[in-house]
Amino acid sequence: MRFENPILPGFYPDPSVCRVEDDYYLVTSTFEWYPGVPIFHSRDLVHWRQLGHVLDRPSQLNLDGIRPSGGIYAPTLRHHDGVFYMITTLVDGKANEGDFLVTATNPAGPWSDPYWFPETEGFDPSLFFDDDGRAWMHGARPARPQKYEGHMDVWLRELDLNTMKLVGEEHTLWDGAVKGATWAEGPHLYKIDGTYHLLASEGGTAQDHALSAARSDTVTGPYTGSTRNPILTHRNLGRSHPIVGTGHADLVQTRQGDWWALLLAMRPYGGYHYNLGRETFLTPVHWEDGWPVIPHIQPSAEAPSLPPRLWPAPPACDNFEAPHLAPHWNHLRTPRDQYWSLTDRPGHLRLRTRPESVTRHSDPSLIARRQQHIDFTARTAMDFTPEGPDDRAGLVLIQNDAFHILLVRTADGLEVLRREAGVTRLLTRTPVPPGRLWLGVEAHGQDYQMSYATGPGHWHPLGDPVDGRVLSPTVAGGFTGAYIGMYTSSEGHPSRNSADFDWFEYAPLPAT
Repeated sequence: MRFENPILPGFYPDPSVCRVEDDYYLVTSTFEWYPGVPIFHSRDLVHWRQLGHVLDRPSQLNLDGIRPSGGIYAPTLRHHDGVFYMITTLVDGKANEGDFLVTATNPAGPWSDPYWFPETEGFDPSLFFDDDGRAWMHGARPARPQKYEGHMDVWLRELDLNTMKLVGEEHTLWDGAVKGATWAEGPHLYKIDGTYHLLASEGGTAQDHALSAARSDTVTGPYTGSTRNPILTHRNLGRSHPIVGTGHADLVQTRQGDWWALLLAMRPYGGYHYNLGRETFLTPVHWEDGWPVIPHIQPSAEAPSLPPRLWPAPPACDNFEAPHLAPHWNHLRTPRDQYWSLTDRPGHLRLRTRPESVTRHSDPSLIARRQQHIDFTARTAMDFTPEGPDDRAGLVLIQNDAFHILLVRTADGLEVLRREAGVTRLLTRTPVPPGRLWLGVEAHGQDYQMSYATGPGHWHPLGDPVDGRVLSPTVAGGFTGAYIGMYTSSEGHPSRNSADFDWFEYAPLPAT
């Protein structure tokens, strides 16, 4: 059996994986999106179902005012003595920030409130449980001394699991394999046949991303790098290659003894643009002379020698009839106000129109999901009547507050707006009658065609296709991928209005 990469399409970067008996669990970064750290379950490493989120309570995750691509960086997931551990970094937090750890006995939750490590610096913490019962925390930080910008160290220190405190001496393990290499990060330790192996990425998370390996006879080092470093990179394949930016890998061994790597990479299209962000890929790992060998990542490959386990496919259309939002829906930053309801009007998602806007570092009335396909369609049916001159509601395709596309009903009609570098431009406007509106977008590569209907099935294109490159990190900057969702705002002014969405449908389209 073969499988298709990526195994988690869309914005699922920095994967970390662990195995418990025959079950595999995986987490990824979420940055400014809430809930934080989705957790997935698989039996065959190819098919994954989302169990929920690790950080699903405001007491666990304060994202107030977080800048785009701040927030939750590079979680690591491990299991030890019946307990799951997830460790990560909150970057640029307004209250707490830095490294923290949460635990659970069930990966679906509930997870504990955070244990913070105020003495650490840097990001991308990881955990290693040795076979002598000792636990070790390690991560990436600015090198001491720092010889050039982006010069990083990988550090190690023992973790007391009873007190959740770091104890003992700190050890410096690694500062990258390549001379002058920047951003040695995403470290993970493994003990294999009595030898300690360290994997770390370097070169940044774009085209120059790479994965390097080192090993030692003792956990505290010294570590010797592989003469074959970097053991994985696609930077030598050029920007025209269909998969770029490979790195930030985590290893897992099956019961059968086979090794696999879960890693991030991007799929550029429409030029060197990757609106879907950094995605999760799967590849086999072999061992030669005691070193891991990882082949170039392929769009399709032979699947692991595990019994296939498919999960029921989630429905393409959400009718909002469940008591809670489905796990693929996200908020932008921690919602401090219950601005959504599934019960005020049964069978509908109601969003309260509030002053918060997607043009600011706020928590707007936005329920969104990842764009997961290069070619896709998304549609919804909305009931909304503007009550003030700045009231608006509809669909948004968003990379961040400075780069997004809006299809919204306003007091002036139905409008398409494109925001780039913080400047919003009206692309087209059309009058629409009162009552229900059907809104849609159909994407073919970087062409995003907006459409609408004033009656069921009577769809009309609205303006020309919108250039979607504002949704790519190569234009907008940052580490996230594009989202699409339902949105309403009064743009800084008080409002008692609301928007009702009857359903939301998202589906891939055949490649053009």
